Amino acid sequence: MAILDRFSGHADLYAQYRIDYPTELYTYLFGLVTNRQKAWDCATGNGQVAHVLAEEFATVEATDISAQQMEKAAQYPNLHYTVCPAERTPFPEGSFDLITVAQALHWFDADAFHHEVRRVAKPGAVLAEWGYGMADINPVINPAFYHFYEHIIGPYWDVNRKHIEDRYARIPFPFSRVEHREFTVIRVWNLDRFLNYLRTWSSVQKYIQQHGTDPVLWMAEQLTTAWGNDEREVRFPVFLRAGSV
Repeated sequence: MAILDRFSGHADLYAQYRIDYPTELYTYLFGLVTNRQKAWDCATGNGQVAHVLAEEFATVEATDISAQQMEKAAQYPNLHYTVCPAERTPFPEGSFDLITVAQALHWFDADAFHHEVRRVAKPGAVLAEWGYGMADINPVINPAFYHFYEHIIGPYWDVNRKHIEDRYARIPFPFSRVEHREFTVIRVWNLDRFLNYLRTWSSVQKYIQQHGTDPVLWMAEQLTTAWGNDEREVRFPVFLRAGSV
């Protein structure tokens, strides 16, 4: 399976406008882990998850295929960044107590990644994989937003996106003591902030590359009146699965 890098070309946008994850998710996750010596955050991007892990674990290793993304990441003394694919890492066998991958599993060769997880995990370590789906705003704005997602930039999504839509149901999770949880990310954004979030989508960037125009301007035109100058609540559904390696 070819390695897909859909985010290096807009690392600045990604660092500024992608969402992070709720405290409740981390509280749940840390409750599963008995030893907090070493964690690996895989496909770390700009280190959104890794810097939270660094506050709880003695050592955190964070990896990504995008050096450009990691250049935007927060630096901590106990947090180390390495450019490498998820499926092949330089870490010794039996290294980690916790392994995390957020909004990225669908880009991997999942079987090869899970094989690597078994190699580098300590016995009984926890693997947590999560992602988030389409935002929900309100009944007035949602129809235009969903039309944009399905019809304007729908053809520009990689087929991998389907795994987000079905919450990884078709990607095997061959581990024990599997648990599933759901969380909600709630943000309060003005229209400009929301539109810039859309520009972090790989499909939007692919559209721009192919056509030389910004499809998000269509959304701006559709939503200027409906959204107005106010800040509005934007809700993202987060799905998580975790198990013992």
